[in-house]
Amino acid sequence: MEILETVAFVGSIFIVIYLFIMQPNQVKGSSMVPNLSEGDYIFTSKITYKFRDMKRGDVVVFRSPSNPDIEFIKRIIGLPGDKVMVRDSKVYVNDSIIQENYINANTPLANNGFLQEGIPITVPENHIFVMGDNREVSSDSRIFGPIPISSLIGQVFYRYFPPGRIGSFQAPSY
Repeated sequence: MEILETVAFVGSIFIVIYLFIMQPNQVKGSSMVPNLSEGDYIFTSKITYKFRDMKRGDVVVFRSPSNPDIEFIKRIIGLPGDKVMVRDSKVYVNDSIIQENYINANTPLANNGFLQEGIPITVPENHIFVMGDNREVSSDSRIFGPIPISSLIGQVFYRYFPPGRIGSFQAPSY
């Protein structure tokens, strides 16, 4: 009976942590290369934004705008009220080019995407503008527009697999 009580107690703690504090995620796809690769395992904090505001540069997990059963991992580029624009493959936030030394290439735009060359958009209240780090292949706010903050699951804060890449994530400062 004691073993059953211990298993039930540990299981209850795991469920509470998973539902309310943090959850593991596996990276699928290459939209965050070189910083996150296919098959990386990460922890996502569900409580970070209850204690501090979101910051540009945070890597977040959110539900896909077109299918809530799919989770995306992207980087916050624009916060509510920010003006975001791509001109000449460079990203501007509030009329200033952001220095993105964490990406390998420029920022292309899709012909039929939400964001158009040289045309700024203002991120609506209760929304954020996100982009993948591998801009060539990422489906992000350039395509589908700003995402509601309500679709946010949490902030990526730690990679725990593969062993050679274990470590925490720090948002760059713009």
